Amino acid sequence: MVAVATGAVVAWIGGCAMSENGSPSSPPAGESASGEVVSVLVKSAGAFVNNDTLPLVVYRDVLPAGEGASWYEDRFAANAWGHSWRNGVYRYHHYHSVAHEVLGVYGGEAKVQFGGPNGPVHSVSRGDIVVIPAGVSHKLISSADGFAVVGAYPAGQSPDMQLGREGERPAVDAAIAKVPLPKADPVWGGEGKLMELWK
Repeated sequence: MVAVATGAVVAWIGGCAMSENGSPSSPPAGESASGEVVSVLVKSAGAFVNNDTLPLVVYRDVLPAGEGASWYEDRFAANAWGHSWRNGVYRYHHYHSVAHEVLGVYGGEAKVQFGGPNGPVHSVSRGDIVVIPAGVSHKLISSADGFAVVGAYPAGQSPDMQLGREGERPAVDAAIAKVPLPKADPVWGGEGKLMELWK
């Protein structure tokens, strides 16, 4: 976990019940199997709007042993996060002004920078989930061991592509402010930590 000037970092530690088939149950706190949830508020930085209200949220070690991309797709769909895809993360700073995004890592590991050139860098690996608020930029710094993710968006939202170029603001600021909150956490549904953090 990285604390930098552009964001405040908070982590919760606790247990998570697992069902008999290895899938996570719905723990009251919406925590991951490892018990770690990282929350980072990534504030506006120059050309990058980011999000002064909703924090970036990282669930650590959620994916059950033996499961892969389809597990994320099923969980996301069950909690009204759709338009899923499989790929990686672009190697340039970009963000979405009209949609929130979730990334579920099902292969390898990577370092991803959030918030622009001076933003925090997080290491993610198989089993981690990253929920990215509308406006928060992200860029792949490095990857290894077949890094791959499933991405999805809340119901009714489809991403645009913004690059932090001159002229994007202030129109994108207004668009980001209007993006509705999701109806459920992408994995834990109504019991997820996201629902508490994104009130």
